[in-house]
Amino acid sequence: MRLGKHIFGVGAMTGISRVFGFIRDMLIARVLGAGRMSDIFLTAFKLPNLFRDLLGEGALSAIFIPMYADSKKDEGFARNVFSWLMVGLLFLTVLFEIFMPLVVWALAPGFEMTPGKMEATVVISRIMFVYVIFICGAAFLSAILNSFSRFLLASFMPVLLNIMLIGALLCAMIWGTEHILYLMAGTVVLAGVVQFGILWSRIRKKHFGLRLIIPRWTPGIKSMFKRLGVSIVGSGFYQITIIIGTLVASFQSGAVSWLYYSDRIVQLPFAMIGLAVGTVLMSSISNALAEKNMRSVYIQQNSSMRRSMMLILPCVAGLVVLAEPIIKYLFQYGAWTAESTHAVAIAIMIQAFVLPAMLVSQIYSKTLYAAQDVKTPVKTSMISLAVASVLYLSLFPFIGYLAIPVGVVVSGYLKNALLGRACKKRELIHHDSRTARAIVAFGLWAAIVGMIMYRIPISSIWVLGAVIAGYAIIYLPVAYLIDRKI
Repeated sequence: MRLGKHIFGVGAMTGISRVFGFIRDMLIARVLGAGRMSDIFLTAFKLPNLFRDLLGEGALSAIFIPMYADSKKDEGFARNVFSWLMVGLLFLTVLFEIFMPLVVWALAPGFEMTPGKMEATVVISRIMFVYVIFICGAAFLSAILNSFSRFLLASFMPVLLNIMLIGALLCAMIWGTEHILYLMAGTVVLAGVVQFGILWSRIRKKHFGLRLIIPRWTPGIKSMFKRLGVSIVGSGFYQITIIIGTLVASFQSGAVSWLYYSDRIVQLPFAMIGLAVGTVLMSSISNALAEKNMRSVYIQQNSSMRRSMMLILPCVAGLVVLAEPIIKYLFQYGAWTAESTHAVAIAIMIQAFVLPAMLVSQIYSKTLYAAQDVKTPVKTSMISLAVASVLYLSLFPFIGYLAIPVGVVVSGYLKNALLGRACKKRELIHHDSRTARAIVAFGLWAAIVGMIMYRIPISSIWVLGAVIAGYAIIYLPVAYLIDRKI
């Protein structure tokens, strides 16, 4: 497998998706602002995204792909897993539709302080939760394609959701925003149907025998569900941490929206680099471990770590220096205020420092999952969640919503340290000296260029774009030479 090519391709597609995502968020900020309406939509949207990550792109993929590789890519095993997944998703959706008022109250109890806010969130959440069936199914279809090193179409799918939401927001701006929340919720569900249909069509064209069957309880399914039960807890702890942060932040007006936008900005470089690395490594390391080729595993890990850190460290410096102008020129229009800009920027400046830890944790955790070790990531996630929750609750009375990004950073580095120690103990990773020297050099060079960029006055979005482009032009050639020569 050409690792660099696939990581670049997935990262590029993710970047395109995030560009459309930022256009979507700019329109949401313009139409809904950062208050009651945006809090309702973003809270309701968080639920299906959580289950997509848990059941689709998180635990299920982490368990399914290594077992699928071990089974020599048996079509019968894939059909059985797919059928169990669809049955489980249907049951889950019915359950949540019934108990949605309790779920929303647990997620954002502070909404009860505003008349009608809780009730509206329940209605929108019920509509949008249907999206879970289709997007989790689409994520499983993506895992099938990824196992055959077909990454591009699956990584392009999120673009469709963003394009369709952009269309809905533009329609609302033209014809009125009276029913905007219903329009957006319906658009999310429709996007899930379209994504599922496209991926299903692609797999059928490849003559892959995936179809719904009567689920059978086989030893392979039993083993998968046993691992899944453990893994789903670990894979979901980052999302659960965000939910707890939302619960705490719901007691400060506008904080849910501020944290959403700050997380969106910080997650952009991680999605383009970290998630791309994790997606490709999950398949390649699973195959190498199945062949008992540890030398290949070590080479892939070190190469991925050098190249991804080369790209993520300047993002940290850039976000710290440019947080305020980025938010100002992307979102400060219409209902968005200067107060919201400053609040989001401060959160970004803090949370950006967790990016290196998140990226390295991807490599550690994917290696452990590829080795079919599901217990270690769960244990480390439980510890990091406990630390994050304590920080949220203890710091909120003193620094308000900023307790959430502080907790994310501290718990992120703790989780990274615990995962790294576990990998070293099992001899699943080997850091060569070249990788260590390169990372230090990348960090120093990114900081130097970042300090130069800090002194440039930014007066428009065009100047902001030019500064970012200039940063890349100055930083990347030198960083590339460092990677080659050090």
